[in-house]
Amino acid sequence: QNPKTYTIVKQLLAEGNAGELQKYFGSRMEFGTAGLRAAMGAGISHMNDLTIIQTTQGFSRYLEKNFSDLKKRGVVIGFDARAHLSSGGSSKRFARLAANTFISQGVPVYLFSDIIPTPFVPYTVTHLKLCAGIMITASHNPKQDNGYKVYWENGAQIISPHDKGISQAIEENQEPWPQAWDDKLIDSSPLLHDPYAMVNKEYFKDIQKQCFYRNINKETNLKFVHTSVHGVGHKFVQLAFKAFDLSPPFAVPEQKDPDPDFPTVKYPNPEEGKGVLTLSFALAEKDGARIILANDPDADRLAVAEKQESGEWKVFSGNELGALLGWWIFTCWKNNNRDTHTVKDIYMLSSTVSSKILRAIALKEGFHFEETLTGFKWMGNRAKQLMDEGKAVLFAFEEAIGYMCCPAVLDKDGVSAAVITAEMASFLATRNMSLSQQLKAVYDEYGFHITKASYFICHDPKVIQQLFDNLRNFDGKNTYPKSCGRFKVSGIRDLTTGYDSSQPDQKAILPTSKSSQMITFTFANGGVATMRTSGTEPKIKYYSELCAPPGNSDVEQLKKELDELVNALEKHFFQPEKNKLQRKTE
Repeated sequence: QNPKTYTIVKQLLAEGNAGELQKYFGSRMEFGTAGLRAAMGAGISHMNDLTIIQTTQGFSRYLEKNFSDLKKRGVVIGFDARAHLSSGGSSKRFARLAANTFISQGVPVYLFSDIIPTPFVPYTVTHLKLCAGIMITASHNPKQDNGYKVYWENGAQIISPHDKGISQAIEENQEPWPQAWDDKLIDSSPLLHDPYAMVNKEYFKDIQKQCFYRNINKETNLKFVHTSVHGVGHKFVQLAFKAFDLSPPFAVPEQKDPDPDFPTVKYPNPEEGKGVLTLSFALAEKDGARIILANDPDADRLAVAEKQESGEWKVFSGNELGALLGWWIFTCWKNNNRDTHTVKDIYMLSSTVSSKILRAIALKEGFHFEETLTGFKWMGNRAKQLMDEGKAVLFAFEEAIGYMCCPAVLDKDGVSAAVITAEMASFLATRNMSLSQQLKAVYDEYGFHITKASYFICHDPKVIQQLFDNLRNFDGKNTYPKSCGRFKVSGIRDLTTGYDSSQPDQKAILPTSKSSQMITFTFANGGVATMRTSGTEPKIKYYSELCAPPGNSDVEQLKKELDELVNALEKHFFQPEKNKLQRKTE
């Protein structure tokens, strides 16, 4: 019933444009553990009023099946600032339609009245003990995209088999229920609640438990620049600084207000590094700021850059910031817990494609480190399990600039990560140390961990399948490569098939998934490289790391060795020319 999408489809019918209609209606968006992520537009392959109604009807039925007290507890719904003029879709409209679906079934809905950072949804699920949460966002995807992200009652993103159960329920509830389109009905419903004011108070109260140096924060001369890259983060990072008694950061004026067109950047993704930070560098130079904090548009990720003594800017990789935050959060814990026995109940987590620096710190300091599959859904769920067993999970991170620094949010959170990084930098400044110098000190103490990651773009699923099939049948059927150029392969773990050469029974310990490709190679020189497909983008990604024991300080030699390993990986395993793959830089 949306006049804009209706007109688009009518137009295509009039033109007899079968090709476009096939694209729009050929296949339904797949609901996975990440929920939905697709372009906004007409048809069942896109995010629009109809597909949101259908998805929510299915989700609502699935929740009814799982929770006898759904009508008592309810759900929370949040949204970012995305909007798509030509199809009339927007995050706010989708959130209201979803709320209307639940309310029509007598389910209480906590619908935020304004844009929020994604982490506020899992926070609210936990804080109000709700059955589930929905966040309408496409995070740092291109501007035409939107998404529907789902949290379970434990405050973490859903994992299998919930995705399959919800997907099936969507299939069974495709016809819109009566009044499904009339979102104005919710405004007068006693079942509609607005958690905005309460969460804005409680969340900032909770993250203050991670504030340890209020006096230093009040006095510091260190200046920060913050950019929210046309997303939701500006107001909330300002409030977080206030909660920690830090002077507010300078906000990049061209990027501080939400704008669904992301006009000043090619991609609204701070992970892309310096291109997204051009305006931040200029403002920092003008105002004499040494540190830049950048959130992605839904403020669940954080990139950090620091001005070096040479005048150059260093953008920290996700692994480097993970090393700094891991060191900082453990140090703060240690300084506030004199009883050394409790260290055995402390845990830190990172995903299997992230740096193993936390493992090195854990080995030396006596706490536990665990790795999980890629993505915060795994770390959030594992953290909750550990917390339920009475353990403390101090920190979790993934190399894609995602950090969970505060147990009140079981997902990545760029707001708390930004202010905790600012406190760490302010503390280090009192010791005349920069973040870069402290990072080197961490590596000196726990061993250098050099990482390099990139990706190739490939729009043909057949080529991707063939590439991974070749790796599994390298020298004849069911044989993996024994070397990669001059580098000897010493171990293989394939989480698509469940094979792990290092285990006595050759079966992988981490869960396997046939629907995504992921192979990890261990090399005789101590290097590790993982190749995997992305769940949300047409990319084949790789991650590589070389770990040296403490005391090996020839960093340049380690970097050279890793560069050679990565070049061999690209040449022999990816074969970009043969497979017509597009490099990241292109």
